[in-house]
Amino acid sequence: MPSLRWRIALLVSLGIAVSYFDRQTLPVAVTAIQRDIPLSNTAYSELQAAFLIAYAVMYAAGGKLIDTLGTRRGFLLIMIWWSLACASHGLATGFGMLLISRLLLGMGEGGGFPAATRVVAEWYSIDQRSLAMGIMNAGTAIGAVVAPPLIALVLGIASWRWVFFLSGVIGLLWSLAWWHGYFPPSLHPQLSGEARRETLASLPEPTENESATRIPWLHLLAHIETWALVLAKFLTDAAWYFYLFWLPKYLYDARGFDIKQVGAYAWIPYAASGVGCLTGGWLSAWLLRRGKSLNFSRKLALGLSAAVMPSILLVTHVPVQFALLLFSLAFFGQQSWSTLIMILPTDLFPRSAVGSVAGLVGFGGAIGGTIFGFVVGYLLDHGFGYSAVFGAVSTLHIIAFVLIIVTIPVIAPIYQPLKASTQA
Repeated sequence: MPSLRWRIALLVSLGIAVSYFDRQTLPVAVTAIQRDIPLSNTAYSELQAAFLIAYAVMYAAGGKLIDTLGTRRGFLLIMIWWSLACASHGLATGFGMLLISRLLLGMGEGGGFPAATRVVAEWYSIDQRSLAMGIMNAGTAIGAVVAPPLIALVLGIASWRWVFFLSGVIGLLWSLAWWHGYFPPSLHPQLSGEARRETLASLPEPTENESATRIPWLHLLAHIETWALVLAKFLTDAAWYFYLFWLPKYLYDARGFDIKQVGAYAWIPYAASGVGCLTGGWLSAWLLRRGKSLNFSRKLALGLSAAVMPSILLVTHVPVQFALLLFSLAFFGQQSWSTLIMILPTDLFPRSAVGSVAGLVGFGGAIGGTIFGFVVGYLLDHGFGYSAVFGAVSTLHIIAFVLIIVTIPVIAPIYQPLKASTQA
């Protein structure tokens, strides 16, 4: 049932959208929060670091959790956790309580993308996977596009605390939809007989006894491919989390925007990021259907995505309209890149290890975002300005692409080396 596959991709995309709406609550509402809870640039960096450190740890642990509990139960658990954690921000009366809420939110959201990656491995053939991940990753744009205007609307009629209460309720409603709508192909109630056999037959053949295998992290870390993905994500997510957490603040501080202006314009780069998600996934899938190799299809799309990123260097030198255009181009390239880098674990590793590898990769990304967030806060509080920050950000994707080219000469399954290491 092809339509069922794409409905599942849309459901996961909406879950990721909830995640990114939750992440934007603090950046967009920060000026309103500061009237009650003073926050310097360094304190703001610490709040984002609290989220990212917990997110990093639980991205890795969440991937293992998804592999252990299964996608359906694991995603349900983490969504309920992070929805309640987001709502708890609304109860904060000081910096310490905000910090704790941010930690709890990061713990929950850490399992989101490993769960999405495992859904891709469970439901989609190799030539469908990049487009499926593109649809799911487009949820980042949906959440981030909706957040500025909706949060501005809430702030216009109620306290900033209601922003967090609303986001928590949205996540709990999604949890109900997930529990009723998602099952693996072998158990899905809408698949029976021939439809189930066709769906299972379209998936890549697993390695022998793969479904009963649990591959330890140490065995995964013995592969240079794992380290290449972790380090590439470390570099490029440093840029992404800077864009995600600091764009509204840049518009407030450097361009003189107020909450209404942020609500009116800050969604534009995030909309471009959604187009990037779909474009990167579509391009790689199109190349595969045209008979190009998996290695060529993934690397060409990755290289084109990285090539547009240095343009962000110009953002502080142009009028605000062109700055938003440059942000949009960078967001487009970043999320095209992100879609492709998160599909590589399904290309390289067996299904039983996909959640764990995706978790390790995401761990690297969150640590990169944490470290760079501290660097940004320090630079801005010590007079260096945004030009220095954008100069650093402009190089990160190019370095990451060169790293992948050098360390993964051919993107192809590495099942056999793992098979020897997976005795129960």
